[in-house]
Amino acid sequence: MATRHGHIGCLKSHGYLDGQFLIAMPSTTDSRFHRSVIYVCAHSEEGAMGLIVNQRASHITMPKLLEQLDIPMSWSRPTSIRMDAMAVHLGGPIDISRGFVLHSSDYFVADATLPINGGVCLTATVDILRAIARGRGPNNAILALGYAGWEPGQLEREIQENGWLNCPADPAIIFDSDLDTKYHRAMESIGIDPSHLVCAAGRA
Repeated sequence: MATRHGHIGCLKSHGYLDGQFLIAMPSTTDSRFHRSVIYVCAHSEEGAMGLIVNQRASHITMPKLLEQLDIPMSWSRPTSIRMDAMAVHLGGPIDISRGFVLHSSDYFVADATLPINGGVCLTATVDILRAIARGRGPNNAILALGYAGWEPGQLEREIQENGWLNCPADPAIIFDSDLDTKYHRAMESIGIDPSHLVCAAGRA
């Protein structure tokens, strides 16, 4: 489903889905995306890129990752994210050695941070991890290794073929540490009980 590239089922007014959720249909056969919720970071005529927000990376923990990056953990303010409690997400099957941080817009670095939608931003430099470790980062953030990508027109075809539902993204779901409930919560946000969904269309 994913390939390298350079309300329910309704496209945004300009025709693209950046800033929305993709929710895998129960009939999805690709095990990499089973019951996945993807936040679309970029979508244009050149293709799409997004991060899975409800899959945990089983091969590494945040403390271990910070150790590898030689980043000490310390906190200087009560609202700081405790990095030792953060899960490392599997953002997708492409380039899994590369890290991406989805975060709230209270952290921004010119030429490094991409504002997406609804107060959600993306930063892909290690500086944001250093900032979080020092208590100077965003109040909400998740780290994902790898990403999901689609070639031009591919995502649109997959939606038309009932591979995905799409809907506005809820930051409360994106940044929640309870990964196991995100799929049902995303479905419920558009009034769907997954157990009742067999072969519904991906567009209204």
